[in-house]
Amino acid sequence: MINFDKESIRTMPNSQKNEWDDSYPSDLTWDMEIETAPIYSLLDQTAQTFGARPAFDFLGKKWTWAEINLLSKKMARGMQRLGARKGMKIGIMLPNTPYFLIAFYAITRTGATAVNYNPLYSEREIAYQIEDSETDMMITLDLGMMYHKLEKMLHSTRLNQILVCPFTAALPFPKNILFTLFKSKELATIPNNDRHLFYNTLIDNEGVLDPVEIDPHEDVALFQYTGGTTGVPKAAQLTHANLTANTNQVAHWLPNSRAGQDKMLGVLPFFHVFAMTIVMNLSVKMGFEIIATPRFDLEETLKIIDQKKPHFFPAVPAIYSAINHHPKRTQYDLTSLRTCVSGGAPLPVEVKKNFEDKTGCVVVEGYGLSETSPVLCVNPIHGENKAGSIGLPLPQTEIELRDPDTGKKLKKGERGELCAKGPQVMKGYWNKPEANKECLKDGWLKTGDIATMDDEGYFYIVDRIKDMIITNGYNVYPRNVEEALYLHPSIEECIVAGLPDKKRGEIVKAWIKLKDGRHVSVEDLKAFLDDKISPMEIPKRFEFRESPLPKTMIGKLSRKDIVAEETVS
Repeated sequence: MINFDKESIRTMPNSQKNEWDDSYPSDLTWDMEIETAPIYSLLDQTAQTFGARPAFDFLGKKWTWAEINLLSKKMARGMQRLGARKGMKIGIMLPNTPYFLIAFYAITRTGATAVNYNPLYSEREIAYQIEDSETDMMITLDLGMMYHKLEKMLHSTRLNQILVCPFTAALPFPKNILFTLFKSKELATIPNNDRHLFYNTLIDNEGVLDPVEIDPHEDVALFQYTGGTTGVPKAAQLTHANLTANTNQVAHWLPNSRAGQDKMLGVLPFFHVFAMTIVMNLSVKMGFEIIATPRFDLEETLKIIDQKKPHFFPAVPAIYSAINHHPKRTQYDLTSLRTCVSGGAPLPVEVKKNFEDKTGCVVVEGYGLSETSPVLCVNPIHGENKAGSIGLPLPQTEIELRDPDTGKKLKKGERGELCAKGPQVMKGYWNKPEANKECLKDGWLKTGDIATMDDEGYFYIVDRIKDMIITNGYNVYPRNVEEALYLHPSIEECIVAGLPDKKRGEIVKAWIKLKDGRHVSVEDLKAFLDDKISPMEIPKRFEFRESPLPKTMIGKLSRKDIVAEETVS
């Protein structure tokens, strides 16, 4: 655990001054030591320190840190009896429930590697990931929407066993009774055979484990699947050291947190690396109470904030935007929120300002990737919080902007590929040596993102290399156009992307959802953009939609999906 006494912070020698040193939070130094350890040690320490404090609130049913810790040990012991060990891959296909937290820490206690699965994946996507990761055991719920997909995998993939957790047992009274009475059709009938394991049977032990020696820097705790910086979905291998380092880096960055007292709102899915670190692992380390929902629902989220008074609310920009535009927002008390961390997608300046004005909560934008556990940069909580910027590198995180073609380090103010090095950078992709050669060199990760740095060491993402639009030989960055569009008071959501064009190579198109009751013409928008972006950047095509624009599972506006719709049509 990190000691937050300033006098006890140890620093490492820094051979040269960084551009961001003078902008760093006053209570931190960039070269401070960042501790690493087996990831489950965070839970052990918190259970020892805050054992009686509430750890998890799931729809009104609560567990303490001591209870969560013991359950993770019991599950780990049950897994050991089934052969769980180093080298084994165990999948987690769960929504945000206490089972997710228990299972992740149980798997890592055995030395096995956890593999995150999106419960909404198609059968084809699940089968690919099972085979690619070599997943032999899967943990899920007895809900038919998840179990039935996995049951098919027992017959068509290498998957050998399914560990089934009872959904109703996680519900408080009387929700558990009501679910059984009125929604029993949503529960699957689970066969009683050696290919199915039951949670209650698995944890029927004292929680005393066989010793496992973990090398935090070499042993892989998690396979986090990502499209990555190149090609098809790949498993980023995140070691115990990667995960604990990033958790500790972020913990240092939150000077206004109160260990063992604060509450964390968890609406983002834990299987996404942003939520796994910023919501789950950070809360474990700090003893925050996690208020979790199995899926994001705007109305329910506002009710939770109003009634349960969380202090931290990590989310993606689309969620903050949805709250900004909710017609009954003023009926809810949102003043308990102190810090909101935005990630997963660029945060439009207007969305940030509007949310802060309406709630009084500080919103800081950060940046990272699955390959970096995930956080690399964040705006300071105390210090200059620059709208439109991803902030400063976390302690011990090196950032360079390089020419994408030559690899040459660029000067301040020039646009280049953001390359990163630090204790949170992955070990490499699983079984993808060519991809590793492409994106990793001497510990430096090529992110595939184009960025700039200002005179104070703050970084700004311009766009993804692969999303850059080349029209008539001119480079257009979609995010720059989107930021200009968001300045219009009638626009609620927008996505900008390039489409093939015989004459120009590509043209710029904007998909727009207006705020309710608003009307804007194409001519109006072009006139509005005239003094904000160059003529080459102004979209050639506009499409207005009445329904929300497509989003990913975590609520991120999906450029990929909207372009795919265009291709199909």
